[in-house]
Amino acid sequence: MHFTEVGLILIYNRILKTAADLKVNETAIIKRIDRSHPSYRRLLEIGFTPGQEITLLNRTLFNDPISFSIRGTIFAIRKEEASHIFI
Repeated sequence: MHFTEVGLILIYNRILKTAADLKVNETAIIKRIDRSHPSYRRLLEIGFTPGQEITLLNRTLFNDPISFSIRGTIFAIRKEEASHIFI
């Protein structure tokens, strides 16, 4: 049986937890970011890079947006974007 790269990514994505799954004040290390997501480049530019430590600071009403501390700076991103950051 041969797996395509897409199939491996889907299996891999199910194993990893996402930044959207973190609890308030929980810290994690970014493992990967979904390259197919439209915000991929923006997330990299603001510091959400593999190997970087992030801490979830606050969730707003309805959990969207979510505030993270990364490299000493606080960023608020949409929950949908955070769900494509794997930890």
